[in-house]
Amino acid sequence: MPTGQPTTTTFSVLCLLAVRPFSSYELTQQMVRSVGRMWPRAESKLYEEPKKLVALGFATARIEPVGKRSRTVYEITEQGRKALARWLEEPSSGPVLEFEQLIKVAFSDHGSRDAARRTVSAAKAWAVERNAENLLAATEYAAGSGPFQQRAAQGMLAGKFFTEFYAMVAAWADWADQQIAQWPDDPAKATADPNELAAILARARWSAA
Repeated sequence: MPTGQPTTTTFSVLCLLAVRPFSSYELTQQMVRSVGRMWPRAESKLYEEPKKLVALGFATARIEPVGKRSRTVYEITEQGRKALARWLEEPSSGPVLEFEQLIKVAFSDHGSRDAARRTVSAAKAWAVERNAENLLAATEYAAGSGPFQQRAAQGMLAGKFFTEFYAMVAAWADWADQQIAQWPDDPAKATADPNELAAILARARWSAA
């Protein structure tokens, strides 16, 4: 895509500006806190997106004094709101999974049983850690004190997804550890439990129905 053209990251930042004006720092923090769970990007890249929005005419920038320093505050324009509305009308593509631990487990026949168990244990720990932040946010919104509480109906949709996702990863890690624990010392000699294969097939058929 040519430089300067809006990307999903660009529109993600524009989504935040549609809520209220933000400084570059605030935008980056909000991206990491909220949108970053759905569309993770390096913080260094995020600082360039507001400038792109201004160049596209989707946002304006103004300098505000903060003590002895200053900051740039960005605000969405009417053109930006129209562009965002058009983007939101598009269904877009489905999610892309990046899961290094899953790769290691899928090819664990070239490693050790203990290494495979450590990998799924780390996956469980990740899910628990991420859900701790998720639980805090859910508690705040349920109590009516979450940031941008007026958007709770929309935030709830993503919150439900992440709650189920973290629970799924944790449950999968527990199940995978139980399976690996039954393997011989050499994972290459492990055999699949036919009952588990049948259960996976049944679940796959149900999901496709």
